[in-house]
Amino acid sequence: AVFLQFMAVITSTWLTHLFEGDIAVNPKRNAILDQTRRWKFPIPYILTDSLDLNAKGVILQAFEEYRLRSCVDFKPYEGESTYISFVKLSGCWSYVGDDGTGQNVSIGARCDTKAIVQHELLHALGFYHEQSRSDRDDYVKIWWDEIEEGKGHNFNKYEDDFITDLNTPYDYESIMHYRPFSFNKNESIPTITTTIPYFNDVIGQRLDFSEVDITRLNRMYDCAETHTLLDQCSFELINICGMIQNEDDNTDWVQTLSSPSDGDHTLEGRCRDSGYFMKFDTSSGAVGSTALLESRILYPKRSEQCLQFFYKMTGAAGDNLVIWIRSDDGTGAVNTIRKIHTITGDGDDAWKIAHVNLKMSKKFRYIFQGIRGSAGSSGAILIDDITLTETVCPSLVWQIRNFTGVLATTPVGTSVRSKCVYNAEGYSFGVSVYPNGRESEYPDYIGATLHLCSGENDGVMQWPAENRQATIVALDQDPDVTLRMSSTRSFTSDNNTRWDKPTATSDAVWDESCRCYRGQDYGWSTFISHNQLQRRSFLKNDDLIITADFNDLTHLIKTEVPITPMSHII
Repeated sequence: AVFLQFMAVITSTWLTHLFEGDIAVNPKRNAILDQTRRWKFPIPYILTDSLDLNAKGVILQAFEEYRLRSCVDFKPYEGESTYISFVKLSGCWSYVGDDGTGQNVSIGARCDTKAIVQHELLHALGFYHEQSRSDRDDYVKIWWDEIEEGKGHNFNKYEDDFITDLNTPYDYESIMHYRPFSFNKNESIPTITTTIPYFNDVIGQRLDFSEVDITRLNRMYDCAETHTLLDQCSFELINICGMIQNEDDNTDWVQTLSSPSDGDHTLEGRCRDSGYFMKFDTSSGAVGSTALLESRILYPKRSEQCLQFFYKMTGAAGDNLVIWIRSDDGTGAVNTIRKIHTITGDGDDAWKIAHVNLKMSKKFRYIFQGIRGSAGSSGAILIDDITLTETVCPSLVWQIRNFTGVLATTPVGTSVRSKCVYNAEGYSFGVSVYPNGRESEYPDYIGATLHLCSGENDGVMQWPAENRQATIVALDQDPDVTLRMSSTRSFTSDNNTRWDKPTATSDAVWDESCRCYRGQDYGWSTFISHNQLQRRSFLKNDDLIITADFNDLTHLIKTEVPITPMSHII
């Protein structure tokens, strides 16, 4: 701890010389071109106890985004000579590249979002800001007279013998781009604008990595595969991602081209009569007729997975979609079969999202079984946009239908509420969404909050429910999970009375819809703007999909470990 305090003092001398606003580095060195400053994986890290508990949680979330999209990985520090020490100092900043002797990344006040941690880690991995490129004047204009005095150096550009774009185009959407009003002296006048006006509302996004961000990262570190993406398929290619039809069933799933009657989910709303999905026809055959579609053999590295997919059941209520697992039987053959989850059609023929938790540690296949439920069935079962990651599925998944209609009819300050669900511990919670803002000052934003609900486990749960990290996500429904730019926000509960057991004698209110007491809403008035919702795939099929978790972070309260000072440090 003494050494970490010493390093914080040394580091603090850089704060008046931050390069480009959040880079603590000698600008004569550049990690992108100097391969000796590139990291070896996994990168050792320390979560110092100076960090807010919420910051520790979002740092681990950011690690998972790197593992999902690249070969970058992290591990707890165990005495290595080089490492990243996450600390809470003034602001959000990082060194660039691997110094080889251990270095700080500061996640200061109001820096504890997943996207900001992703941004600072890209600096640590060797990347500068997007507008530093040598060709930036072709794409943006810097308004030098509007820059705060003494801050002009933050807008310097550098030649391609100093930084490289890794043969990628200028990226307005990069998580490494400045916002329009960065370092401005007049709050209403921007310091940077885009040559194409549309992108003035895009630059500076802090949702997630852009596609180009990921391309550059994987090129720089020669990534051939990611760590936690096991499989994904949108059925656009004739090989249907290596899936196979079972020979012992009654019929087959058919790769089907989108049509006015059966629209594909992948390209829904973008292209007419294009895009493919898999279809099991339930309009003929005997009751109980079945079709089995099996994945290729998969080799997990972890012991927990999340299978996400979209499905549509257009027949009468009663058709079934069953998820099975076929796993290693101990001899090396993938023969042991086990039912995991069943979805029964309810007569609603809209596309729906499903998440199914798997717990596989040996090689396996996942299987979709379609079953004709009744003689009156006259439709089909459709599946599309499958993603299998080695992560835990969210506790709450809420698909808000006809969201443009909800926007048009919901007054400012009025919410729509999800059902209450249980987290892994047994706490019941729900989410409220304020379509036109939680407060009148922000009518162009969606507000999002989380609240506790009374539940069957309340008599044995610990109260208040403190040190739990609430994470709410507005899902970007891009079929490629590595390209999604979802909006994610987190906070961590404390000992405030809002986290007490919801009862008639607390501040909770009775909700007839769930027959439960709901606690106070807590969250964000500016969760995501209406403008951002219209970009990407947040509203595919006019559905807004919200996921949420309420996870225990108590084990992260004390995480700091001692390090041995290197002998050459004075």
